[in-house]
Amino acid sequence: MNSGERLKDMHSNWMEGPVREALAKKNERKPEFRTDSGLKIDRVYTPVQLDEMGFDYQRDLGFPGQFPFTRGKDPLGYRANFWIFQQYAGFGDARETNRRYRFLLDRGQTGISIALDLPTQIGLDSDHPMADGEVGKTGVAIDSLEDLEIIFDGIPLNKPRQISLVANAVSLVGLAMFIALAKKQKIPTDEMVLRIQNDILKEFIARGTYIYPPGPSVRLATDLITFCVEHHPNWRPLTVCGYHIRESGATATQEIAFSMANALEYLDRVYQKGFDMQKVLPRLSAFMSVGMNFFEEVSKFRALRRLWARLFKERYRIDDVSTLNFDLVNFTAGSSLSAQQPMNNIVRVTIESLAGVLGGCQSLFPCSMDEAYCTPTENSVKLALRTQQIIAHETGIADTIDPLGGSYYVEALTSALEKEAKTYLDKIEKIGGAISAIDSNYFQQEIEDASYKSQKAVENREKLIVGVNEFVDQEELPIEIFRPPKDAADRQKRKLKELRRTRDDGKVQGILKEVERLAQTEENLAPILVEAVTSYATLGEISDVFRRVFGEYREANI
Repeated sequence: MNSGERLKDMHSNWMEGPVREALAKKNERKPEFRTDSGLKIDRVYTPVQLDEMGFDYQRDLGFPGQFPFTRGKDPLGYRANFWIFQQYAGFGDARETNRRYRFLLDRGQTGISIALDLPTQIGLDSDHPMADGEVGKTGVAIDSLEDLEIIFDGIPLNKPRQISLVANAVSLVGLAMFIALAKKQKIPTDEMVLRIQNDILKEFIARGTYIYPPGPSVRLATDLITFCVEHHPNWRPLTVCGYHIRESGATATQEIAFSMANALEYLDRVYQKGFDMQKVLPRLSAFMSVGMNFFEEVSKFRALRRLWARLFKERYRIDDVSTLNFDLVNFTAGSSLSAQQPMNNIVRVTIESLAGVLGGCQSLFPCSMDEAYCTPTENSVKLALRTQQIIAHETGIADTIDPLGGSYYVEALTSALEKEAKTYLDKIEKIGGAISAIDSNYFQQEIEDASYKSQKAVENREKLIVGVNEFVDQEELPIEIFRPPKDAADRQKRKLKELRRTRDDGKVQGILKEVERLAQTEENLAPILVEAVTSYATLGEISDVFRRVFGEYREANI
């Protein structure tokens, strides 16, 4: 009998002996145990499960910094550099946001992430009638290059390790503003790193801040990718976004599969344009949620890296496998925060941050404990920053790479998640790709079904949430509530009115006509948009030009 057979025999004896005896005395808490994605969890994991899955160390695990990157992107891990400490921040007008960024940088934040208000995200200037009541609420209002100049007043663009812009429908305009600002600050663009989300397809699936139909929207996203590859190769022109898909109710498996399906839609178009994908792929990022199912979340990031490397290697005929890695950007789950007993959220954010780090992220965004109520206060956002600083400097977690690698449970979950996600991707491919899956309502229905199932589990108390459906307190501790300045919107509108009065309006209108002409061609729109924003054309004016050319998207009732 060889060692594998002996182990199987030992496993069988354990099940028939100690387990059977224990079950005779008391039942397990539940009839079966599953992850949040529905993957069955065994009582204990040994090499037996891995053998049954066909797990191979060299093929499936390997070493950090080497294909298939299961164990991480960097062969030195966090021994060389910690992940980028970031907090998603922005509110009110540019001056208020500048103060918040200075506050965070002074306390050890190493990256800046710009939260935009809703009007900015959907291409409306602050004085548009539909923007009324929303200016500066969910983020900062950016109407023109002037606002970006104020946001970064006293903050050189090359000071943070990375600047993240969470823009999608208006991402190409955002790119143009940063190029113009770098020129004004006299900062060479190769001395700074700009990461733009630029994943518009997930807006149709989960979030809703689209403007134009999917086809033209992908054209704008592709213009941004190809322009950066040619002119700003150290920037991050596409961050494939699973976060909002997950926050809408998707499972971990769906988060991997649906975000990768979107990535294929962009990258196939770049590939068809003749670009060298070995120059494109290393510039990409993936922005993923970190939920409370700890081991599934760690395994999800490992499965994503492995599936990404294997799929893209085959699809784009990559010879240099070192180019098949990406920056993993982890954001703790806002959906896991509870308005009830909000102090519990400190524990939740800490656990999720640990999972994000153990999953091998390059950037981490911990939520603040009061985000179920409001824009974070200075105290709560500082505590969220301190959370990841404590993890980095006090726990020893960053001292070795992929410390959970080799865990029978983690490796089994990693392989199971990869397999399930690949099954989803094959199904989406048969539908015709991401845009066809959006048009047929496939993504939306799958997420809706998963969300309903999850919510029913909470309502039926099959899944317990402390303070929500178990251990509920009648009296809640009061917490400080942040309230943005009441006059921020009025200040923003006055500033915008003054900008229009003082700029060279004839020059602006001439450039906008050229934008309209070029939008009707296949030419890359980035260069003309740099001219437009430099002349202080507003984001709303540019977006209105695109509305005339591309039309606006209206979701069908299916």
